[in-house]
Amino acid sequence: MTDSKELELGRVLRAHAGFFDVETAEGLLQCRIRGRLKKKRLSTDICVAGDEVRVVETAPGVGVVEEVLPRRSVFARLHPGRGKRREDVLCANLDQLLVVFSFYRPRMKARTLDRFLVVAEERDVPVVIVANKADLASDEERALLSRYARIGYRVLETSATTQVGLRELSEICHDHVSAMSGPSGVGKSSLANALDPRLAIRVGATSEAHGKGRHTTRVAELHPLPDGGYLVDTPGIRELASYDLAQADLDHCFPEMRELLGQCAFRGCAHDSEPRCAIREAVSTGDIHPERYESYLRLRATTPR
Repeated sequence: MTDSKELELGRVLRAHAGFFDVETAEGLLQCRIRGRLKKKRLSTDICVAGDEVRVVETAPGVGVVEEVLPRRSVFARLHPGRGKRREDVLCANLDQLLVVFSFYRPRMKARTLDRFLVVAEERDVPVVIVANKADLASDEERALLSRYARIGYRVLETSATTQVGLRELSEICHDHVSAMSGPSGVGKSSLANALDPRLAIRVGATSEAHGKGRHTTRVAELHPLPDGGYLVDTPGIRELASYDLAQADLDHCFPEMRELLGQCAFRGCAHDSEPRCAIREAVSTGDIHPERYESYLRLRATTPR
């Protein structure tokens, strides 16, 4: 058994192919996971970017992860592969999620944005909606964003090309662990590079054929920011669903619905076709946007009971 005095506290910056880059007070270690940890049968990832771990150095610059500490928060999804349901943790111990969409190629889609927001709400992770490529925005898209601002989400327009919003984005990230996520091609890596040019994250072009982004970030990675904090650049996501959200809890993940819960005529109201439903009444009066309500219904239809 390893002497506890030899253990160092560290933070996983990158996890890839069974190796873990761990930042410690003494420097960076490339680690493997202790075999006994891998033998545990888990429905989630054992160790991911952002995890706080205890490691022991076995050779200069090389170590072993002896313990993964409990996670304060995660950004996770249902693993997109077929077979047994499994949680795919994209990053751990984040303070906030920056959901990045773009005004142009690929254009933002409200349904996709709603999926990201629901996953974050279910995990109780604060969200900032970052609308990139602001120099190419249309009035229609800005009207869409204002809908989310009215709900209460913080919305920030940015442009890595014209530097719009970058100072505010830097202030938002200061001294926080901020995970940057969104569809491929929206400019996450370009924004990260604009915040800290030393990162030199590879940037890819958007496909001319279908307007969808190409994956440039392959694995999630924590990048220390020069003024404090970490920025987590995650791979582009084309498929996102919550791992353990139940139908009965979905309405709690829509902030504009929360204050109305319990006011429906029937206990356990699904807000679908029931009479005297407070949510449906709010839709009819315009207090809840019809497209957000439609997102709720579509998500409910695909959420397990």
